[in-house]
Amino acid sequence: MKDSSDTPFINRELSWLAFNYRVLQEAKDTNVPLLERIKFMAIFSSNLDEYFKVRVATLKRLIKLKPKTRSRLEEEPQETLEQVLQEVHRQQEEFGQVFRDGILADLRQHNIHMLTEHGLNEEQEAWISDYFEETIEPLLLPIILDETETHLFLRDQTVYLGVKMWDPTEADCKPERFAMLEIPTKKHGSRFVKLPTVDEHRYVMFIDDVIRFCLPKLFPKYKSFAAHAVKVSRDAELDIEEEVSGSLMAKIQKSLKKRETGYPARLLYDPEAPQDLLDMMVAHTGITEDELVLGSKYHNFRDFFQFPDFNLPDLKYKPQPTLIHPQLEQATSMLAAMKERDYLVHYPYQSFDYVLRLFDEAARDPKVTSINATLYRVADNSKVAKALVKAAKNGKLVTVVVELKARFDEESNIYWAGKLQKAGANVIFGVPDLKVHSKIGLITRNERGKLVNYAYLSTGNYNEATSKIYADHALFTSDKRLTKDVEQVFNFFIDRQTDKKFDHLLVAPINMRQSFVKLVDQEVKNAKKGLPASMILKMNALQDGRMIKKLYQASQAGVKIQLLVRGICCLVPGVEGLSENIEVRSIVDRYLEHARVYVFHNNGDEKMYIASADWMTRNLNRRVEVAFPLYQPELVEQVRHIIDLQLQDDKKARNVDNSYLKPEEPTDVRSQYATYEYLRELVSPKVEDAFKTEQEQ
Repeated sequence: MKDSSDTPFINRELSWLAFNYRVLQEAKDTNVPLLERIKFMAIFSSNLDEYFKVRVATLKRLIKLKPKTRSRLEEEPQETLEQVLQEVHRQQEEFGQVFRDGILADLRQHNIHMLTEHGLNEEQEAWISDYFEETIEPLLLPIILDETETHLFLRDQTVYLGVKMWDPTEADCKPERFAMLEIPTKKHGSRFVKLPTVDEHRYVMFIDDVIRFCLPKLFPKYKSFAAHAVKVSRDAELDIEEEVSGSLMAKIQKSLKKRETGYPARLLYDPEAPQDLLDMMVAHTGITEDELVLGSKYHNFRDFFQFPDFNLPDLKYKPQPTLIHPQLEQATSMLAAMKERDYLVHYPYQSFDYVLRLFDEAARDPKVTSINATLYRVADNSKVAKALVKAAKNGKLVTVVVELKARFDEESNIYWAGKLQKAGANVIFGVPDLKVHSKIGLITRNERGKLVNYAYLSTGNYNEATSKIYADHALFTSDKRLTKDVEQVFNFFIDRQTDKKFDHLLVAPINMRQSFVKLVDQEVKNAKKGLPASMILKMNALQDGRMIKKLYQASQAGVKIQLLVRGICCLVPGVEGLSENIEVRSIVDRYLEHARVYVFHNNGDEKMYIASADWMTRNLNRRVEVAFPLYQPELVEQVRHIIDLQLQDDKKARNVDNSYLKPEEPTDVRSQYATYEYLRELVSPKVEDAFKTEQEQ
């Protein structure tokens, strides 16, 4: 794909679909434990749901623009949408094949049988009938589709069964009738029903199939049935005026209610559904032919996150016990330890508990005068948020920047914003026209009459749950060079003045883009002088056109560029005369690579920045992001070692076309496992034994 200046770019939407295909590759990989492959199926499905709710819905809004306005877009949205739907169809076909021919077959090999409504033996039929009457039938509310029902609203991301019923033996009976049933996944607590185990053979069914089998009980007047699943995905974009006048929280809450009633981005349907049943459902829901997307017999594969594990640990990843930090684990006080030196913690390999200890200590410490933090995505039962509430109640000056526009986490953030306000905290609801995406904290302590600052800077959220699966780096520091700049960031949240000067941090949208451009330009200058010049850039997404062009320029100057991009990558590597010095690789494995790391050779005086920001236009222009340097050589060495392992990975690394990297000389490196071993070796056996003893007690 090329823009108006003939600079090659990969279409953003298709690049994202290529990333999600890498997730599907993990589900296909028979070297991945079986139950983990099922989780990758769930991740693929969940990702695609969000993609339709956000990106496809956005394309459809763009298509509705006036032709003159639409002509200013870089790409024709209708053409992009057609390509997207074609690729989605291809991937869903493969998804179905992986499930039928791979997952189900391998489950059977391990004596796990997914039963359908067909082929049950007498004992299973009796058990299912009783279970249905006692547990599922009370949760069902059938809706008859007839001439009196003019409109039926299908809830977002909810699976329904469309039922066609008739009795061919009754001449005077109405030939056929139609109904809709919501699959009660939430009310039931799971999408699956476990049947009794027999001789080590384990049996499980979708609720859908339990209902299909028991339709004669639900509709006793009919003898023949056809039941097929449908699911609607609705536009998830919030229609928010991004100014602070009035109550932003009220606007968010109002928009959240609208999300449930947003226009449909797609209606997934079972291709086996008879046309008259499909026509009846479409007529009663008001969904048009344009929103119909071919699906399969089952929808919402994200429910496979709840698939029972049958207590079979061999079918899951071998446990990787959370590692301790060798110095912080022995510290009796987090703040005292931070005063001595900087510390870097690597999630999920090392424990997130140090963050909880830090904020809990700050909340209780009588010498701490104030605490500042940015909350983007917090856990539902967030211990960090609870510590901030405790600090406010203890009389500390607590300022919390709560990003209410964190998509799909708005409700949780609204809840904690209310809790913090009631406790007396100063809650700032973001910045007009910007989304606060930085992950920073600042603690101020009165020490012998002087105010001393301690800072926390991370690539990941204050979230205990995601810290176990997202690979991130977090810095604990009292370095005045950094804490002074962090204080300036919080001043920006308060006064909104963009004239702030940052000597060490790169802060979007104030100085981050310009600083990255200067760092790239310096590599170009060095290359033109014949000096060594290189960059290693790790991020989740590379989409910003200006930065991509800058990388093309650097490649043309002879700068060697190694990119680690997990998701969207719009840059085209390996183009002669343009990007032949650029290598792109993507790693999808057990954990979600989430850290952003930017390394510049700088003629031997290497510069490294850890960041919350990707190189996307939204991150550099429309979000408050922070990139921070590492100054202690030991910490630089840790991150550089981890990055080097990722550059050596020949097990889970893919090229931009999703083919696995196969170097001429195999390295046999699986970087996430090698990283775990590297960090484990940093812990002395004595310290590790003490930690295990404490955990056991």
